[in-house]
Amino acid sequence: MRMFFTDREEDVALYELDNGNEPLLTSQRNLYLPRLYDYVLVAEKVEDMEDQIFKKQDAFICELKRKNIKVTRIEHEEKVFFGICAPEEIFTRYKYLLKVSDACNWSGEQKCDLSVSFCTRIRIVHFVLNNTFIGTGEGLRDLLCKGAFESTFCLHEKKEQKKLKKKWASWLSVMRLFKQPVTDVKDYFGEKVALYFLWLGWYTRMLVPAAVIGVVVFLYGLAFFNTSPLIHEVCDSNIVMCPRCDIRCSEWNLSDTCTYAKVSQLFDNEGTVAFAMFMAIWATLFLELWKRHRALHVSKWKVFDWCEEEEELILEIVNNPKCKPKEFTHSYLRSIVVLLLVTLVLVVIIGLTQALVICRVLTAILLSQSTWHFLRDNSSAIAMLTGAVLHYITIQLMTRVNKIVAFKLCEFEKPRSFAITEKHFTVKMFTFQFFTLFSSLFYVAFFLGRINGYPGNYVRIAGKWRLEECHPSGCLTDLFIQMAVILLLKQTINNIFEFTVPWFKLCFKRTKAKTMRRKCGNCYRKACQEEEGNFDQCDLCKLRNWMENYDLNAVNAFSLFNEFLEMVLQFSFTTIFVAAFPLAPLLALINNIFEIRLDAIKMVSLERRLVPKKTNDIGVWTRILEAVGVMAVIANGLVIGISSDFIPRLVYRYHYGPCATSNSTSLDCMTGYINNTLATAFMSNVYVKEDFKYFIEHGNNITQCSYKDYRSDEDQSLTSQFWLILALRFAFVILFEHVVVMCKFIAAWFIPDNPTRVKNERLDDKLKRLKKELEEADAVYNSRSTEV
Repeated sequence: MRMFFTDREEDVALYELDNGNEPLLTSQRNLYLPRLYDYVLVAEKVEDMEDQIFKKQDAFICELKRKNIKVTRIEHEEKVFFGICAPEEIFTRYKYLLKVSDACNWSGEQKCDLSVSFCTRIRIVHFVLNNTFIGTGEGLRDLLCKGAFESTFCLHEKKEQKKLKKKWASWLSVMRLFKQPVTDVKDYFGEKVALYFLWLGWYTRMLVPAAVIGVVVFLYGLAFFNTSPLIHEVCDSNIVMCPRCDIRCSEWNLSDTCTYAKVSQLFDNEGTVAFAMFMAIWATLFLELWKRHRALHVSKWKVFDWCEEEEELILEIVNNPKCKPKEFTHSYLRSIVVLLLVTLVLVVIIGLTQALVICRVLTAILLSQSTWHFLRDNSSAIAMLTGAVLHYITIQLMTRVNKIVAFKLCEFEKPRSFAITEKHFTVKMFTFQFFTLFSSLFYVAFFLGRINGYPGNYVRIAGKWRLEECHPSGCLTDLFIQMAVILLLKQTINNIFEFTVPWFKLCFKRTKAKTMRRKCGNCYRKACQEEEGNFDQCDLCKLRNWMENYDLNAVNAFSLFNEFLEMVLQFSFTTIFVAAFPLAPLLALINNIFEIRLDAIKMVSLERRLVPKKTNDIGVWTRILEAVGVMAVIANGLVIGISSDFIPRLVYRYHYGPCATSNSTSLDCMTGYINNTLATAFMSNVYVKEDFKYFIEHGNNITQCSYKDYRSDEDQSLTSQFWLILALRFAFVILFEHVVVMCKFIAAWFIPDNPTRVKNERLDDKLKRLKKELEEADAVYNSRSTEV
């Protein structure tokens, strides 16, 4: 086999078979020009040639040159830049192997993207660089870690970069809402980045109906804001409630919490149940319609049957024809150890949640003992807000810890390839983050106010501090406030830091580099000014271009993972516990409209170019989204059945209220509901007197007080109404989950993953391929017959 070049520099170098047959690949116009460089390595200048760092640099560069890779070395100040330009033979081999592989074999007319675009070159050269090892067995990653090289990056293409800035990566593009040039993004950043923005755009579009219905549910609660008998019953009540703490807390009137009761009515109403069911089905529809939307684009991009594992084998052969495949391995011992370590991390995260609970309790106690009346009267609300802010701070700290732990666990597992490493890391990191974000919400939703006991038998931490109690209007308001604080803080602050930090870093780097650039001088060579010239630039122009890319913020293999994680966690907030926060989809929609442009500007203008990767799906994230959809059904069913007052209100309306006991009444069916949910504690009881000892000794002469629970006034035992409500709560949860799951399965069955158009196109392509192969076989047979 030999290689020849045509007279024109822009033609592709082709391989011919030794027997003189036709070339395997047809000649096509090459998108690569010799003046372009695929990659740039940066190192600190080392004067001493006997230094170990210099020797490792030199050994690595020599190893690249042995592979016929052109290396251009340019020194400037304290830096050394190495421009990497791979030989054409590497890409020709890649194209040939791709053509004969199964990854593209479904296309009869070879419709796969076989052109060696700059995007493809970067991906191949990135693999070659990372799989080049010096005599000591160290690769580029080891050399980066040990300081032989400072950094490595691929170059932005100025022309394409300007085009993307104009069409997509600018704040003016926010007005276009859901229009994204995903094909242009694919051509520049690769399919993986394009699929992220395609998914994010589809998710944002699907949030529109969810946000509209969420606002309708909120307005439904607002419509009955002033006419609800429950609100009037609380605001006009003269019921004396039991003290909230042991020291300095006095009795209080139920009417003091009028505002709290009004807020509860906004989202704890009949519309919440229908909205929770809708959101559970919405999550399924979103995923099923996304699969169809994805299929249309990956079919258009000709990567429907793309096999990442097979391309990895092709890249290994291109890099080293004598390579041996990395075999799959599995160790039950490693799996058990990883499982135990993951469990340990989750226990630590849950332990931090318990610490936050204790902080909330102590904060409420300290505030209730304050001499300032405002703090004492609003101690519970302030403690709740404090807990939410502390939870947000914990999330920010644990995010960094979780990432380190997930990386270490993946290293311990020793996966076969980076793709498997990324998959394992994604599952672990999402699990850790999910427990970090939602463990506190699970406590508020299902445990707050249900394990605190009652007067005479309070549950105490370390036998000293009483646990928190729920408001008489229900615990759902606490969950609403917790979610609102976390979601608003997380989205707002994260977006601010996500854009401003890279922007300030870039400004600082460019300011620092101005003096360095000034010493470069100016290029007056006419040829360098011509954008379409097919010649090599001078070293000065190369250096300027490399330094412009060098000054941008660094990226790594997990930069896109961070964006996915942020959006999938937002999806979790939007679906799980949405019954307590109907406005969550609206907040997510507003955030995502700006998130798309923010991420686009960051990738195009503020950061170095991501290494393009070819894929046909968002990978393991699809499975995670499906798991979140199932958890949303369970969590929303439990929130409505266990946390909200939906079931107790139904029981009262149809079994204990005025409409149930009398055939004709002018009273509202919910009249008397608040009084029905309260029990009475008498100070004459020995155990009650012991709990309120400080309260009685300081001159409070009340003989009884009320608290929220279904207990007998005489002996404080649970009433039959409590057991009836408990049975109906569990019955509702089971019914809700079964009905919603059935609807999810019907929706998934009704909507096929692949559109009919895509199926027909692929069927037609397969038929053409088979016909073409049959024609080629017949031609070979006929030629042999003629020779005979």
